[in-house]
Formats: sequence, C-alpha cells, structure tokens
Amino acid sequence: MSRIGVLLINLGSPAAPTSPAVSRYLREFLIDPRVIDVSAPARYVLVNGVIAPFRSPKSAHAYQKIWTPAGSPLVNYGIELQNKVQELLGPSYLVRTAMRYGEPSIPSQIQILREADVEELRVLPLYPQYAAASVASSVEVVMKTLCKDFVFPPLQVLPDFYEHPGFIASFAAVAQPRLSDLQPDHVLFSYHGLPEKQMTKSVRKPETCQFNAECCASVRPENRFCYRAQCYATTRALVKALGLKEGAYSTSFQSRLGRDPWIKPYTDHVFAELREKGVKRLAVMCPAFVADCLETLEEIGMRGVEDWKNLGGEKLELIPSLNAEDIWCRTVADMVR
Repeated sequence: MSRIGVLLINLGSPAAPTSPAVSRYLREFLIDPRVIDVSAPARYVLVNGVIAPFRSPKSAHAYQKIWTPAGSPLVNYGIELQNKVQELLGPSYLVRTAMRYGEPSIPSQIQILREADVEELRVLPLYPQYAAASVASSVEVVMKTLCKDFVFPPLQVLPDFYEHPGFIASFAAVAQPRLSDLQPDHVLFSYHGLPEKQMTKSVRKPETCQFNAECCASVRPENRFCYRAQCYATTRALVKALGLKEGAYSTSFQSRLGRDPWIKPYTDHVFAELREKGVKRLAVMCPAFVADCLETLEEIGMRGVEDWKNLGGEKLELIPSLNAEDIWCRTVADMVR
C-alpha cells in the first residue's frame, strides 16, 4: 500500500536535565548560523567558550524543574501528537515527530520514512510564526538529509500558520475556560524573542523595519516573513476569537540572550508596567509555542509567577499550550491533508 510520509518538526530538548546533556544540546543549537548569526570563528568561541560552559548548569537546573518521569515535556507532547494525528489520518499516512536539535532527530525520522517507501513527504514545522532560526533551519536539515540520496519523494513543506483558523480556534478553545475561571485583569501574549537584526534580514527593505506598532500593524508582501509582524497578527486573531476588549491585552517578547537588542517590548519589563497600572490578576498566553516546554513551564509558569508575586501581583496564570489537545490534533491532521 502506498503511503504519504508526514514529518512534524519542533525545536528540541536535551536528552536529560544534566549539565553535560544540556551542554551538548546548547552547542548543537547555538552553533547554528541561523540562530547566532555572527562569523563562524566568533560563534565557535562564543558558544564553546562562553555560553555552553557557563549556561549549562543553570539551564540544567531549570530543566530539572519541568522534567517528568517520562522525560522531556516537549518530546513527550510531540510523540503524543504524532500518535493522535496518525490515528486521525489512518494507514495511508505514516506520521513521525522529529526535533531540529536533539532526539528524535530529523535524519533518523526521515530514515524511518525512507524505509517505509513513502511516495510523498509532507513536512510541517510546528512553529506558528516564521523565523529563520526555527522554520528555515529545520527545512534546511530536511533538504540536506534528503539530498544525500540520488532521488527522494515529492516534497511539500507546509507554510507558517500564525493566523490559520484551526490554530487560532485551538488556542482559543484551550484558553477560554481558564480565562473564565481566572477572570484576569489583563491577558499578556508573550512570544519568544529574536534579535532585531534577524528581523531586518527577513524583510525586503530593511530600512523600513521600525519595530513599532505601526510597522507591525499588518502582514504585507514586503514584511511577509517578519516574525514580529506575524506575532502581532496572531495576537489580533486571538483577541478577536476570545472577545477581549481594547486595553485588556498586550503583546511582549521573552527569552532574550546576550547584549544585542532583541525585539521589544520585553516580557519582564511589561510585567512591571502592568503592575504600575494596577493589574493584579494576569493571564499569560504563549502562542509561539504549540507545546509546553522550558520557555513556558519554567520561564513563565515558575519564574514569571515568582516575579509577578515579588512585584505585588495577586495571581499570574500560564495558559497551557496546545500540546496534544484533541482540537489541535484535528487541526494538524486537516493541515496535512
């Protein structure tokens, strides 16, 4: 029976919450020129001489706080999503989950699909908003892996889905009951940050990139691949789906690294600004992540909660990601079809 191969790709996780495992993961991750876009010698020294040795113990401690008996939450949710989507699509498809960095690797999962003699390959990078450091990097590895063979099956890479109706409906369905219970004063949409210089490389006319509300008010041909503009588009779509009122929500960016300017506003700075405005009960949604991971569970769900408490806030609640919720699994299956 002929089958269509499906590869669901997420960013990745260390194999264990230990300093050596995290160090290996960080070296693989940060040595990617699409992640740290400086010269190769400078990147090598920065990653191997500074970031990995000094950051690994701290990151390992953070991973230990979210690790489960079954392992990495991100990988576990990926496997659960794979199995549910496989069931929805049926035997004419073969679904595999891969991680750009770490295991299960993209090459190992493509090998499984090759051995199954799939007649077509559909690749879905599980990053809602386009970024060279995530989408392009993942697709690059897919292409390099496939090109090692003299021939490979027809390939279709599914596009970014920052305002796909099913994606928006899935996040709204997960968030709505929790927002109803919490009755927050404010909803913060916190996205993973990126260096500003990576934004300017993604638009047709870099000099037009202003990093402000007007610049990112819409996604247009000239900024079609601007991550920041797509994040704001996701926020607008979710605000509409959730029926939030003007002034009751905002957008921010987390997880910055290094001294270079990253896209603003920064999530930790927004926390302080919201408290100054009198916000006590805060809900945080992270729509750049389709599965809960270190950046959601630890950075927001633990450190963010503590920061909010120290600022005098009454309650901060992290809205769970899509993980392997049934509505999201149906959306992924529909996207693949």
